[in-house]
Amino acid sequence: MKLLKGLWIGFWSGLLLGILLKWIQAVTGEQVYTLLLNVDFIPLIGGINWSEPVEFAFHLVISLLISIVYVYLAKRRPYTFGQLVLFSLAMCIPFFLLYFPLAALAVRPDVPALNDGGAILYWMFAHLTYALALPILYKTFERKNAASQ
Repeated sequence: MKLLKGLWIGFWSGLLLGILLKWIQAVTGEQVYTLLLNVDFIPLIGGINWSEPVEFAFHLVISLLISIVYVYLAKRRPYTFGQLVLFSLAMCIPFFLLYFPLAALAVRPDVPALNDGGAILYWMFAHLTYALALPILYKTFERKNAASQ
């Protein structure tokens, strides 16, 4: 059950993050969605010109893994919603900071610069949204399961 819950939460929170960054990019022109999907610096797969749906699938796989770990750790004891939020925020701090290595390692010229303040703020806002989606979806799934039993 933990695995299924983790997959469900990972899919929806990852989808939310991707759609939010794509919308931000469309509205502002900041290439934050492009940065999210960028894999050009990864050995073996970076040299391949992947389609957007495949790159988005890579993003979703990472989200699935993160949420499986989140659910596994959240299920270890009965946390309050506030504790789950704090736990998620603490767990997602590295993702806020991931902007910098992703921007620095990117080979493509169309990703935001390391010092692009607007892109950094949009990236952090979107990942904060992702971090808040994890406990909300976790609790939603918990209530849905409790109601069906």
